Amino acid sequence: MADMEILKALSDAFGPSGFEDEVAEVIRKHTGEFDVTVDAMNNVFVALKSNTGDRPKVMLDAHTEEVGFMVQHITGIGLIGFVNLGGWVTTNIPAHTVRIRNTKGEYVKGIVTSRPPHFMTDAEKSAPLDVESLLIDVGATSREEVIRDFGIQVGDPIAPDVSFEVNEKNGTCFGKAFDNRVGCYSIIATMKALKEAGDLTVDVIGCFAAQEEVGTRGAQVTSQVVKPDLAIVFEGSPADDFLTDRFQAQCVLKNGTQIRHHDASYISSPRFISHARWIADQGRIRYQCAVRRRGSTNAGKIHVSHKAVPVLVLGIPSRYVHTHYNFCAVDDIDATVSLAAQVIRSLTPEVADSLMNG
Repeated sequence: MADMEILKALSDAFGPSGFEDEVAEVIRKHTGEFDVTVDAMNNVFVALKSNTGDRPKVMLDAHTEEVGFMVQHITGIGLIGFVNLGGWVTTNIPAHTVRIRNTKGEYVKGIVTSRPPHFMTDAEKSAPLDVESLLIDVGATSREEVIRDFGIQVGDPIAPDVSFEVNEKNGTCFGKAFDNRVGCYSIIATMKALKEAGDLTVDVIGCFAAQEEVGTRGAQVTSQVVKPDLAIVFEGSPADDFLTDRFQAQCVLKNGTQIRHHDASYISSPRFISHARWIADQGRIRYQCAVRRRGSTNAGKIHVSHKAVPVLVLGIPSRYVHTHYNFCAVDDIDATVSLAAQVIRSLTPEVADSLMNG
């Protein structure tokens, strides 16, 4: 059963792209039984103490940051202009609360401006939104007040202001940044499940990568450092079950872990997927297969790093990713962790060699 306290700490943590330090601290706090290092980019490396250094290396990947914003300018009347960090649909941004982390490390609550209908013509109501027209209001009335009293400066990071909750009645989680804090949680839970396994024949390194949403930059670094032989990428995958017929949907809440065959960044390893599906079938672990037209993960960088790296992408269906508010299901998280742990336990020298070399 997923540990909701860890997931809450991860989801609530402030961490837009380039400002992942708080997330890194949460990860360090909950991985003390492993060997942990953090680099200058806030990539976190967590290694099993049973690793020997002379066995095939399995890299567990998840990105740490959330989509957010950065202060670009402060107007004379005390409103704050911003740029996006990561992919936002502009119409999803207005009228929501955010937190700005000022230069002192303090958090300031603000509201993304939206014009009341009383002050809009019919043409303005239907006009496309431009992110450059949006501003954040922290309750100030002048530029001087924003800088002097709130300590906000150009370059300060901004993230959605949402608190994590669990609905015990139906086993769903509500919060922000499930893309990809549920992936971060999955690495931690998988490694905790493996730490007592004395019969592993592979080394396992958890890599929590920064800056995925702005170009999978962290994974470029982590894959160069680890040089994996195999990799499992965990992702808070965008659920589409509320949009389409269930037979067309590629990511359905409470339907198990998502095994991704294809997206805009990579084509999966058929051998690795076949093996994972066999393990899931044997263990009666629920899963769903996805062939995505768009989107990408760190697998795009990892599978072409240093040599051809077979990658298995496991997704936790998450509704409304890249917005302020998300839903996911505890059962899907558990299925993802269970499958990942069982796949790693199954990697005998013969199986690992067949996946790496055919």
